[in-house]
Amino acid sequence: MATAKMKIKKGDQVIVLTGKDKGKKGEVLSAIPTEQRVVVAGVNVMKKHNKPTQFSAGGIEDKELSIHVSNVALVDPKKGTATRVGYKTLKDGKKVRVAKKSGETL
Repeated sequence: MATAKMKIKKGDQVIVLTGKDKGKKGEVLSAIPTEQRVVVAGVNVMKKHNKPTQFSAGGIEDKELSIHVSNVALVDPKKGTATRVGYKTLKDGKKVRVAKKSGETL
């Protein structure tokens, strides 16, 4: 089965739509297209207990886990609210992503 194209890329500002972190905004740190998931800064954070090793002291660190791409939406650059993503071809033939709410290029 072919995976669908993800419209959210690394570096995008997104807002969480559902779950315990609903309403939080953050930047996409990484996108995992094969699993349809994204890692967002400050969202879905867990505590990881690390044992001390020869190279690190160990301790408790915060780590962001992935969240399904259907649970996040792109933030509109004008209004700061959730928006869908569309595509538009410019006059020079370049294909760009646009916000459906405001029409701004992303």
